[in-house]
Amino acid sequence: RRFISPESLPMPARLNEYGQSIGPLVPEWTARALPPRRPIEGRYCTLEPLDAARHADDLYAAYAQAPDGRDWTYLFVERPGDLAATRAHVERAAQTADPMHFAVIDGQSGRAVGTLALMRIDPTHGAIEVGSVTFSPLLKQTPMSTEAQYLLMKLAFDELGYRRYEWKCDNFNEPSKRAAHRLGFQFEGIFRQAVVYKGRSRDTAWFSITDGEWPVLRTAFERWLSPENFDAQGKQRMALDRFRLPRT
Repeated sequence: RRFISPESLPMPARLNEYGQSIGPLVPEWTARALPPRRPIEGRYCTLEPLDAARHADDLYAAYAQAPDGRDWTYLFVERPGDLAATRAHVERAAQTADPMHFAVIDGQSGRAVGTLALMRIDPTHGAIEVGSVTFSPLLKQTPMSTEAQYLLMKLAFDELGYRRYEWKCDNFNEPSKRAAHRLGFQFEGIFRQAVVYKGRSRDTAWFSITDGEWPVLRTAFERWLSPENFDAQGKQRMALDRFRLPRT
């Protein structure tokens, strides 16, 4: 079962002078800052602004651990075929401010093992999306992969004060949808025929976390990421979603 926080329920309506339903006031709201391009340190990994000279060779080696290109099926780019193509891909990605790409650096090896990005950055309304998640086999299903997501959420909500954090994916991308649910995102619906990419049509599944939901999720992440939650072989003792259930 999934824990639904009270903050995720529909907001109560207010009535204006015409008897129309309107949303709650946010009189203290001001536009937020853009995310800074700086490293973000965690217990298991560090996020570094993507840099081709520093990260491209490591990423090529990490992505080469995958036996085929299925991890790239639902990305907007194809899997680079060799080191030169990987360097060119990383150089292009590193130059954009939105998406703002980060390399995930393994805390033990010091090598880049994947990337993810903040994108569709809207400081005026306090909305931001995480996307372009390109994790190698060295990163998948490790504490680093969860911590990388947590570090960007913490930046968005706790440091920058954004109101909404989004996750979107091809509706056929079942692993991505499972990951969104595991991380605590709430499913919002399907935007039909929203995108054309790689010569095909995409229905886009939308998920989000709001600032009212974040405190419960933050506590769950912190408890899950604690060293006490892993045994000597690094296997989790309790799943992340269990930490979101009300304590008894």
